[in-house]
Amino acid sequence: MNRLEIISWNNQPLTYIIHGEYQPDHTDFITPPEFKQQVGFVVYPAGGEVVRHVHKPLHRHLVGTSEVLIVRKGCCVIDVYNNEKTLVDSREIKEGDIILMVDGGHGFRMVEDTVFLEVKQGPYTGIDEKERF
Repeated sequence: MNRLEIISWNNQPLTYIIHGEYQPDHTDFITPPEFKQQVGFVVYPAGGEVVRHVHKPLHRHLVGTSEVLIVRKGCCVIDVYNNEKTLVDSREIKEGDIILMVDGGHGFRMVEDTVFLEVKQGPYTGIDEKERF
């Protein structure tokens, strides 16, 4: 099985699926550097170190919201839509899989009881940022 599936529409990536079986032996960033959400594996040997640091207060201008979901438990089907709200593809995702949604729309149908860990940009505005269809 491939480490990665990319669901695209008109050569525009919509969703990345990183399969849970993928265990890199070296640092491997999945996303290109221009993406507003960076996802990758950083690999260190035993005895390695991340040198202590702080992140500088860098101002960024982002348009849109990307999300990362990690399936902690269960199994479901992701339906991936383009920006015209047309279904592009569906995939079964399971425990250990990581999904990065960078464009278009999405929905989920649970096959089993499922728990996601969700990561997305903040701050949370308190307003409804979703258009349901």
